[in-house]
Amino acid sequence: MTHCKKISNNIYEIDIHRPKSKTDLKWVNIINAQNTEIQYLDKNYSFNLKHLNSSLSTVFSQRPMISQEPGYVFIVLHFPIYVKGKIVAGEIEFFIGHGYLITVHNGNIPALNEFFALCQQNSDSLLAYNWESSIILLYELLNKLIHDCYDLIDETSAGIAKVEDLIFARNQNEAVSLILNLRRNIINLRKILQNHESILKALTEVKSTLVPQTEIHKHYDLLIEHSKRIWNMLDNQKEMIEVLNSTNQSLLDNQMNNVMRTLTIFSVIVFPLTLLAAIFGMNTKNMPLVGHPYGFWIIICIMFACSMAMLLYFEKKKWL
Repeated sequence: MTHCKKISNNIYEIDIHRPKSKTDLKWVNIINAQNTEIQYLDKNYSFNLKHLNSSLSTVFSQRPMISQEPGYVFIVLHFPIYVKGKIVAGEIEFFIGHGYLITVHNGNIPALNEFFALCQQNSDSLLAYNWESSIILLYELLNKLIHDCYDLIDETSAGIAKVEDLIFARNQNEAVSLILNLRRNIINLRKILQNHESILKALTEVKSTLVPQTEIHKHYDLLIEHSKRIWNMLDNQKEMIEVLNSTNQSLLDNQMNNVMRTLTIFSVIVFPLTLLAAIFGMNTKNMPLVGHPYGFWIIICIMFACSMAMLLYFEKKKWL
């Protein structure tokens, strides 16, 4: 049985309760926490003021953290989200205590919003419904959030495949911008997810009066395995994009070298022609071929011979 209620515009509450059970499980979901929402938490729960202040929507933690306090556990975690083609960190604060889970976020994390909607509609399908435990509800929420990361990694993999196609289709200039965007997204993913494993390991040690410790270990060990798998995938993607970047840069350098070689050969060939034209253009007495009836054509033939000689020289040196 699930009871949903809207406490305020930014506070929503779900009560998960099995019939004939004396235990209640409450999930309070707070979006864009301002002073009013913080006062609500301060009034109804005995939370550390430092933790409450860090839950304000205007405050962004630079790193994930977990803190076990008397009566509750406070966690800050970051999860990747797409914003205009860029992967950025979405922050969630968790307060976990006996019979309740409180999440505080800015409403921009689709996986959390989807899971909350699922709990509103069909909480009977949740593990937490059977256990009526906040640590199990947290596990299911984290499981959803972590699995959502796979979709972002898949999109990054598709981007890497596209870069590879562009490179070998000789579209180096188009590949450059895509490579830069992928490198930024992969770096952001690694920064966001790098501390998840340590947080999850700490959660395996959380004690519960409703759930055996072996059950907690079993579920959270699965999340740790997912975290390791995601990190390995990101390592592979990082190596792949660096290799593709090096390949693309080599092709661009080779293309530039070809252009510079062509321009150099052209300028070297033109130089003696310019020199001859300048010499015969001098307005001096007794200049050879001046006044000769075929002087112009003789000079042209000399220039042509010089050009052919230089081309043959370049061909012999295999510079062409």
